[in-house]
Amino acid sequence: MSKRLGCLAFCLLALAAAGIAQDKMVKDEHRTVAQVLDGSVKNVEHEFVPAAEAMPEDKFGFAPTEGEFKGVRTFAQQIKHVAAVNYIFGAAILGEKTPVDIGDENGPASAKTKAEIVSFLKDSFVYVHKAVQTVNEKNLVEPVKSPFGEGTVTRLGLATSVAAHCFDHYGQMVEYLRMNGIVPPASR
Repeated sequence: MSKRLGCLAFCLLALAAAGIAQDKMVKDEHRTVAQVLDGSVKNVEHEFVPAAEAMPEDKFGFAPTEGEFKGVRTFAQQIKHVAAVNYIFGAAILGEKTPVDIGDENGPASAKTKAEIVSFLKDSFVYVHKAVQTVNEKNLVEPVKSPFGEGTVTRLGLATSVAAHCFDHYGQMVEYLRMNGIVPPASR
């Protein structure tokens, strides 16, 4: 299976899971697109943030070195990258510049402590919630400028990419936590 097809399958499974969870959370039969998309962001946020908070600050610089791990991001860099991309996705959905200086997709160099990095992460989720809540039946497939290179994408594509991207890095963070003897909060 190609990497692109695998990513698409993962995204569809994540959206299905988000939809099932959303069905349990919202009793109203008439959910909006924004409510469904926001539910998927809430789901990943409730996994990702506690995982970020679970790693002790003295281990935020951890990156695996055994095997094929040359050049991988540290635990802190994983978090900053996800937060920066949350801002990038949110800004593209809203058609604006990121509201904070994120540097590049690796996040601001100024965020160094655990508290600063976790705060940057939490703030990025606030912003991406704001963005996905603007997606509706009328604008979900309108083309918007791609935040990554040339061309256009849709708000729906960007909004669904939030959960897919976060869960991709969440999986890596789970490995980092376990390599340091920490059971991820979602597995406790």
